[in-house]
Amino acid sequence: MTERLLEVCVEDVRGIAAAVAGGAHRIELCAALDVGGLTPPASLVRAAALAPLPVHLLARPRAGGFAYDAAERALVADDIRTAADAGLAGVVIGASGPDGRLDTAALAQWITLARELGTARGRPLSLTLHRAFDLAPDLPAALDTAVELGFDRILTSGGAPHAADALAMLTRLVGHAGTRIVVLAGSGVATTTLPAILATGVREVHASCRTSSGEQDPELLRFGFVAATAKAADVKSVSALAALLSAWRT
Repeated sequence: MTERLLEVCVEDVRGIAAAVAGGAHRIELCAALDVGGLTPPASLVRAAALAPLPVHLLARPRAGGFAYDAAERALVADDIRTAADAGLAGVVIGASGPDGRLDTAALAQWITLARELGTARGRPLSLTLHRAFDLAPDLPAALDTAVELGFDRILTSGGAPHAADALAMLTRLVGHAGTRIVVLAGSGVATTTLPAILATGVREVHASCRTSSGEQDPELLRFGFVAATAKAADVKSVSALAALLSAWRT
């Protein structure tokens, strides 16, 4: 059996605890999951560094697209330094040009910085290319670019909003990647979709494992302090995915 790995993306300390208790293998640390995830606050980074799992920091300075100006690129660079200084295992980065193609100049600059910081601390930072990849006009070509840049893995839904809607492309990407890079399938990963996603050959999957946190306090809702459809990471959801991964046979 090929070992399978579950990465859970979390946005608060309760999510970290749920990922650990539920049997996740790795954490992607972020904020604002409702917009696909943003860079988490430094206080949460320090808390996550204490977790008994590898933690990868998402460095995404704002919601929206992935074409960044110089000021935003500097923010991502500083986020990479934050991850290295905190002792995290890796970073999750991505950038695009106006046409959706990967911004190789920005990515190369960040990767060089990450490698320098890894050397300085005596432990490399693992490098994941985030779902800016999914906006590229030619995904196999973008995968080749990611390999050339030196990424360890690509987080992708196969170019569709949800991974289960792009099974043919995921299968193609896994075959195209071979042993050169890991394809990490994410978006819409749940127990109901996991078998089909694993059948594409992916070895790593990425999920939020969030469920509805129930009816919100009307007063907090009235003031806008909570969302009407708030969700939170759930230990049972993490456990169910981890168990299904453990039981999977190729």
